[in-house]
Amino acid sequence: MSEHVDHVVVGGGVMGAATAWQLARRGRQVVLLERFGRGHSWGASHGASRIYRNTYARPEYLDLVQEAFDLWRVLEDEAPTVGELLRITGGVSHGSLASREVADAFVERGIPHEWLSAADAHARWPGLAFEGDVLHETDTAGRLHADRAVEAFLQAAADAGARVLHETPVRLIEQNVYGVRVVTDTGTWDARRVVVAAGAWTAGLLTREPDLDGAARRLVVTQEQPAHFALRPDAPAAELWPSFTHDPAAPHRWPSGVYGLATPGEGIKVGFHGVGPRTDPDQRTFTAEPGQLRQLRDYVARWVPGADPDHLVPVSCTYTTTPDHDFVLDRRGSVVVAAGFSGHGFKFAPAVGRVLADLASEPADAPVRAAHPAFAAARLAALPA
Repeated sequence: MSEHVDHVVVGGGVMGAATAWQLARRGRQVVLLERFGRGHSWGASHGASRIYRNTYARPEYLDLVQEAFDLWRVLEDEAPTVGELLRITGGVSHGSLASREVADAFVERGIPHEWLSAADAHARWPGLAFEGDVLHETDTAGRLHADRAVEAFLQAAADAGARVLHETPVRLIEQNVYGVRVVTDTGTWDARRVVVAAGAWTAGLLTREPDLDGAARRLVVTQEQPAHFALRPDAPAAELWPSFTHDPAAPHRWPSGVYGLATPGEGIKVGFHGVGPRTDPDQRTFTAEPGQLRQLRDYVARWVPGADPDHLVPVSCTYTTTPDHDFVLDRRGSVVVAAGFSGHGFKFAPAVGRVLADLASEPADAPVRAAHPAFAAARLAALPA
């Protein structure tokens, strides 16, 4: 027997949970299916800290991140027992990420900011060393509490009428003349639309969708190796640190640019961006990769003087990225797909949920479309391998 609903959301990480929330708030019948237990650490939405920042020059991203800023506060109001989600700390960018193009976009949109010399920035934040001029986003950057955010979306979605089912892996997604059928080990769901927001498991769920399968196979899944570094005894308290991003000028010995932020109670989280080994999400080792960890310690010793490179706790997480690092937000028939968020997507979640809810709410005879040309699944076929 099957159950009929308006929408099935596959994936209970931050994007799937945000989509269920947005759909349920519209009065839709929604069921969310998540393969793992509540609060699991197999994907990319767990942990205590993610950066919130507006440092984009492209309007499609600025539109989303500015919308998300207000929606995070709405979510805090709708799930007050979870606790604070977004803490404003300010954010700094240096190296090539301190872009005049980004600053121009800040001026155009009225985003408060200032420029500082490396010496002035170090005097203000002695736990960090800086390269070149520093772009300081003063009032709209900070950190999100990732675990609380996912829980808040799930609670608010359930309060609005969504059914949230954990430990319910999806085995098959197949479109038909009525919409789409979603098969699990314990039941079958027939829906008008399905939203697939399954992170590293996306490709395996779209094998029967010829318009999406090829694109999904271009997604790259890696196991990343950030770490929490202990504060030195003379370092500023964790609450006084801004979030930070740094893309060192070439030549340099690091594998990528770097991000970091304070995680109160755990230290300063520092990580490279998307350079871990490829992995099967069901066969991860969760073991620290020694070469990358050694490079990360060297980076901290050079650029994060307020953290102790010899006292750290490794963190293991998956990245799911597209070759161009832009998102996929697209609909083909009754299947909406959301993918490729890792490294910079978490902060957008409530706005991405709104976009996906819009795509999933379009009438059956509406032309297939992406939320924006930059987010179209079809573009992936033309990108270099």
